[in-house]
Amino acid sequence: MTSVVRTPGSLTVGPLRPVILKLAAPAVAMMACHFTFNLIDAIWVGRLIGPAALAAVSTAGFYVWVLLTLGEMVEVGLIAVAARRHGEGQADLAARAAGAAVLYALAAGTGVSLLGFVLTHPLFRVMAVPPDVAALGAAYLDSWLLGGPLVFGFFAIEATFRASGDTRTPFVLLALSVVLSIGLDPLLIAGIGPFPKLGVEGAALASVMVRGGGFLVGIGIALRRGLLRLDAPDWRALPTVLRVGVPLSLAGVLLSVVYMWLTRYTSRFGTAALAALGVGHKVEGIGFIAISGFALSASALVGQNLGARQEARARQAVRLTVGYCLAVTVVTAVAFLAIPRTLVGLFTTDPAVITDGSLYLRVIAAAQIGQTFEIILEGALAGAGYTLWPQITSTALTLLRVPLAAWWSGLVGVIGIWLALSITAVSRGIAMTAFWLRASWRRAVV
Repeated sequence: MTSVVRTPGSLTVGPLRPVILKLAAPAVAMMACHFTFNLIDAIWVGRLIGPAALAAVSTAGFYVWVLLTLGEMVEVGLIAVAARRHGEGQADLAARAAGAAVLYALAAGTGVSLLGFVLTHPLFRVMAVPPDVAALGAAYLDSWLLGGPLVFGFFAIEATFRASGDTRTPFVLLALSVVLSIGLDPLLIAGIGPFPKLGVEGAALASVMVRGGGFLVGIGIALRRGLLRLDAPDWRALPTVLRVGVPLSLAGVLLSVVYMWLTRYTSRFGTAALAALGVGHKVEGIGFIAISGFALSASALVGQNLGARQEARARQAVRLTVGYCLAVTVVTAVAFLAIPRTLVGLFTTDPAVITDGSLYLRVIAAAQIGQTFEIILEGALAGAGYTLWPQITSTALTLLRVPLAAWWSGLVGVIGIWLALSITAVSRGIAMTAFWLRASWRRAVV
């Protein structure tokens, strides 16, 4: 019988608790960096320009979310495939799969950006936002699209490192990018010193410039370590990457589109409510950072351990990962209930926005717990290569937000929209728990 060769950074040996924390800590920090880009834009725009610009960046952010989710399609699929190859001791096949994924990501990012330029103005008409918000939002989005291909490429590079068990390198690249963005954003928004005054366009350009730079540096590091082979990409791996990643990605795209549609209902209650939707969504992301970081860890852990035929270890890793994440999300849920006005006040001093945003956070607090189970177990199922049926279920619950928001907002006002978001999030958590416990993922082939 041939023995399995353990690769450097393998997640298939040693005590699980330190492995999970060692993997999750930089992954959570990395998700914080991703989240911080749009957060930085919103804070600087809200403080330097005003509520209309804040609403514009928030509504444009829903389409940016679509683009990022499409980029994550390659990320999720590549982690499942490359982590399985690393677990099997086939590092060269993992590097070749990564090469195909990076080249595909660049091409896909170019196509999505070109499509975005065509759809920008129609999108804001669909969202039915006020004219001043639409004009500012279109300017922000068009500027962001210029760097779309490099942002897509960075997702593939992140997956290349993480599938090998290395989350520190992409974190360092992202952290440096965030630091640069914090300094560059106000310079380009307000035109400080020799920099031109670009307003919302400056915020978008700062974000994509620093992310693009991180991608190029990451390419060089991955090539030097032998984690990436662009000279011999394994195109045969690409269909599996897409098969695993597409269902999860399309579910994310749908979630973004649903938020765009909810913007139509929210705009009926004024610009303040529209800004509150965006601000509340961003503050909600505080918990999402931890959840997504632990989910990325669960995906890599499940992928490698199933590749090494260690199902029991994979199951134990998921149980521990959920428990560690709950220690964080329970705290964020309590914060949303206890200090919502303080959190919303980070973005704006407008009293109406603070009132509506605080209501959002109080209602959405319970969703922090539901999303912990939902997103971590989605990551675990993706690591096993089982994404289709979970995402069909998640999609159905996501679509339910539209009629619920329309119905409940007519009955109780803007709080009806917030309730639709919270209740469906909790329901998705229950559904993903059921899929994991049923263990149909054991029969998935990657």
